[in-house]
Amino acid sequence: MQFELSKSAKTLKASEIREILKITERPEVISFAGGLPAPELFPLEELSAVSADVMSKQGRVSLQYSATEGYVLLREMIVSQLMSRANVETSKEDILITAGSQQGIDFCAKIFLDEGDTVICENPSYLGAINVFNSHHAKYVTIPMDEHGMIVEELEKVLASGVKAKFIYTIPDFQNPTGVTMSLERRKKLVELSKYYRIPIIEDNPYGDVIFEGERIPAIKSFDKDDWVIYLGSFSKILCPGLRIGWICATQEILHKFILLKQISDLQCNNLTQREIGQFMQTYDISKHITKIIDVYKVRKKLMLDKMAEFFPQNIKYTNPNGGLFTWVELPEHIDAAELLVEALKKNVAFVPGAPFFPNGGNKNFLRLNYSNMSEANIEEGIKRLSFVLNKYV
Repeated sequence: MQFELSKSAKTLKASEIREILKITERPEVISFAGGLPAPELFPLEELSAVSADVMSKQGRVSLQYSATEGYVLLREMIVSQLMSRANVETSKEDILITAGSQQGIDFCAKIFLDEGDTVICENPSYLGAINVFNSHHAKYVTIPMDEHGMIVEELEKVLASGVKAKFIYTIPDFQNPTGVTMSLERRKKLVELSKYYRIPIIEDNPYGDVIFEGERIPAIKSFDKDDWVIYLGSFSKILCPGLRIGWICATQEILHKFILLKQISDLQCNNLTQREIGQFMQTYDISKHITKIIDVYKVRKKLMLDKMAEFFPQNIKYTNPNGGLFTWVELPEHIDAAELLVEALKKNVAFVPGAPFFPNGGNKNFLRLNYSNMSEANIEEGIKRLSFVLNKYV
């Protein structure tokens, strides 16, 4: 059967990470591929108690249609307990509940992008966002990064040259895929450039609370006094990804457009789930839960990097993130990480090749490793297996 598809539908491609994850579902595979939180840290008992309580006391209203903006208590909890951690002063009226931050990215593209419009982003950047922008046939101006995040001096040169872009997309905290964090000074400068050149910033921040040492750097939005920053948050990394709840924080003028789009898309997020998360945050201390996550991920990251230092060839570089879920590996230029993956899977170890994270292509000699999901024993064994393959190539 032949359907006459839209231009956008014809260009849709499968997510490379999702395709790799299908392979890694085999129990014998040690997977460093997905950005998966540790399932043993999901608060099953607490969520079970909350679910029973919500159903017994709010069952009928929880199963009914609700406001598009989201459950009021949950929005209040996000403002008081999560946005405050990011040093952002806001109100529940500035919050829209979304189906994960991925829906927030999708809505940003739908609101701002026409076919052929330009997006400015870090190089490399989050593959899930690139796929969304590609579906709108966006063009990219990419800004290089160093150990302090996006090099805003390079961004300033681009903007001063007259490049017209619809928005700047950035992941400032423990960036996916590099694990790099943008410095305080660059965040302030980025807001200045946004205001001067009148270009919005999409601040995608699912990892900011998962910091291993020191204080969290204030969110970019915390320096935004002129409403140019749209902040995307998520419960996926600090609670459970399967709940599929995130949020947009923005000035009410633009948030109204997001609300209209949400009404068109799916009317509202799951009312029962929203009430369960709101009740969880009201009953339990989410900060203590986040601390448990940090304690485990911190140990796993150190173990992974220690084993990489011990077993990897000496000419391989990798980042040492202070939080988040990933380290980013740079191989010698002659190595194609996609070809390396084929050999690694023969040893039942998986990772994500880095090339798809570069919006304009190239850079095949990179790969991303996740340290949050595997046990310490699997991390040690998996790095040994990967090292065996690498030593054959290098």
